[in-house]
Amino acid sequence: MFPSSRVPCAARKLLLVAVLLSCCVASAAHAQSRRTTAAIEALNQRMTVAETRYREALVKIGNADPSGVDESNAALEDMEDVLVECGRIKGCGTGDLLASFKRLLKAQADAAAGVAEDGDDDDTLVDDGGELPTGEVPQSANAASLLAAEDRRFLELVQMNPAVQAGIRRWLTDMRVSLITSHENYQYMQHMMSPAFKRRGLPEALLFGILAKESNGRVHSRSRAGAAGPLQFMPATGLRFGLGPDGRGFDTRYDPRASADAAAMYLGERYAELGNNIELWLAAYNGGEGRARRVYREFGGRSFWDPDVYNEFPPETKDYVPMVIAAAWLYLHPKEYGLSFPRVDARPATIQLQRPASIYELTICLGNGGTRDGYMRVLRNLNPQYEAESWIPAGTRLNATVRMAGLYERWCTRGARAELARDLVNSDPGSAIVRVGSVEAVTLPDGSVVQRPATAPAVQAPASLQPRTHRVARGETLVAIAQRYQCDTKVLAAANGLQAPRYLVRQGQQLELEGCR
Repeated sequence: MFPSSRVPCAARKLLLVAVLLSCCVASAAHAQSRRTTAAIEALNQRMTVAETRYREALVKIGNADPSGVDESNAALEDMEDVLVECGRIKGCGTGDLLASFKRLLKAQADAAAGVAEDGDDDDTLVDDGGELPTGEVPQSANAASLLAAEDRRFLELVQMNPAVQAGIRRWLTDMRVSLITSHENYQYMQHMMSPAFKRRGLPEALLFGILAKESNGRVHSRSRAGAAGPLQFMPATGLRFGLGPDGRGFDTRYDPRASADAAAMYLGERYAELGNNIELWLAAYNGGEGRARRVYREFGGRSFWDPDVYNEFPPETKDYVPMVIAAAWLYLHPKEYGLSFPRVDARPATIQLQRPASIYELTICLGNGGTRDGYMRVLRNLNPQYEAESWIPAGTRLNATVRMAGLYERWCTRGARAELARDLVNSDPGSAIVRVGSVEAVTLPDGSVVQRPATAPAVQAPASLQPRTHRVARGETLVAIAQRYQCDTKVLAAANGLQAPRYLVRQGQQLELEGCR
């Protein structure tokens, strides 16, 4: 929602500038010198930049960012300056400038009226305003501007055929929740992932489609075949593009920024080999570039949808390619399908821990904070190097959002909720078990006699009698074992050759209890 005291003021400014535009129309001339033409082109470019600034300011205002109002006013002042200069140049037409103001007036009116992004009154394929359904991102990713050129190329290169239509139907029916969840997860990671695709001129929509199909935007996803991370790199392919163990127990395939860089490089290689055939890029991503390269050569670069080419790929790839394209298509055209992608406040920030904490503890004390599901997935996605149960030292900086940072300062540093969260994550289910031995008679104040377990002083076993090994029982995790024996999880994992971030143990495995008290 836009502050009611701010929107009318901005609207009045827009209307004033629109009136100035209409007054300048009559001054257009047919003959223009080369210098005049260059000056007018410069003014048009300035107007485009100002329009982009204004649109980004609207997003900030919608996210309750106070800087948005000042930035919108500054953008409008830039537009007024352009109009004044246009009026001084003989032959300066205002057709393009007026089109910009029509778009901005419509955006301002929609915001003031509370029109939702998923309004059903727009049946165009690509909205003239063209804003992608994403939250605010850095200028380097620039997804809040007009539909990017690389995404326009994506629309031109892929085919909307019955297979893709079937994929759209699946995403909009039984997989709708997965699609929306993927989009919410992506918004939080967008500033980390999209710049890699932008730098290489690759469609951001394609990145979203791959993310949605591979992991639903869950950074710690891992397949039975061994693919891992938000974009599901196999170990060997990951190593080719710089992903894998970093020497400190973390597999960088789980890192959203590093995996997006690797995916962009991988698709760049496929472009060099397979040209603009995006379907074959995706077939290679799913089924291996060796097969895609062979099919491309044998059939003279024919389309993936050519029967001879299509039948060279396994069923999984035949399903994968149209599903990724369908998700990318819906990313660009939500309104056409009555689809609403909820906006989230994804402005990046960091949290410096004032005391040791785990992601579990932070999830509890942060609360929902206006979200549907809380912040556990966000914390894990933005900080993939930490397991949810692992204790993170005080002073550590965690990736978060502006809103999360505020909630942390309010609820997680002190007070009842902070202590409640700590008590909950430190609770030991084993302490709920009551072991009954001998009993004793106890006389109550009312004279009645009851039986209760006899008490005995607790005896601490000598250090020489403390267990040195532990056999893993069914359902146990390394973190739970570490808590039971008061071990340092990382030391325990290193002593037993277990890799972060999952620290997988198996039933019956014998663990050396190193780093335990």
